[in-house]
Amino acid sequence: DIMGINNKQELAKAEKIIQLRILNNHMINGVTIKDPSTTYIDSDVILGKDSVVLPNTHINGGCVVGERTILGPNSVMREVEIGNDCKIVNSFIEESILNNKVSIGPFSHIRPGCILNDNVYIGNYVETKNSHIGENTKIGHFGYIGDSQVGKNVNIGAGTITCNYDGEQKHITIINDGAFIGSDTMLVAPINIGKNVVTGAGSVITSDVPD
Repeated sequence: DIMGINNKQELAKAEKIIQLRILNNHMINGVTIKDPSTTYIDSDVILGKDSVVLPNTHINGGCVVGERTILGPNSVMREVEIGNDCKIVNSFIEESILNNKVSIGPFSHIRPGCILNDNVYIGNYVETKNSHIGENTKIGHFGYIGDSQVGKNVNIGAGTITCNYDGEQKHITIINDGAFIGSDTMLVAPINIGKNVVTGAGSVITSDVPD
């Protein structure tokens, strides 16, 4: 079939035809797409078998997604690698790597440069940027983790902020394995929080804390 494209309406019609072909190919290969009319997937995206794409989800820019992963609803992914058995709900993820069994959202933003290891849990209204988060770590609610290295089995309480910018430069926060960061803790970078450290709710930490 040949169709001329001479205006924006005809361009949109042609794009819809191509998009439906892309979605059909994924469904033939074992991906569930709940509502093709509200789903957009770029031509270079790879989706694993038995993954599910829920309504109002956009998967752009060469994303690679593993098997049995649930994407959406209302989510946007751009240039990300996502492992098996993950769950992304109402969130925006860009230029990052998520390993297996990672859960994100609703309403969270994973900004460029993040690596989330196995079993990481990112809850409601959390923003991360340029950070490596170790396996089994939980960041439940209303937090900002930027320019950070977070170890394994860390619990970061609601409202925790890494204060990574001093007005001129960005600085690194290190949180080691097993730390328990109390709600509303301010971690003023550069700073190193040792293994199994506990911070009280509302703390402002301005110097390193030993194991």
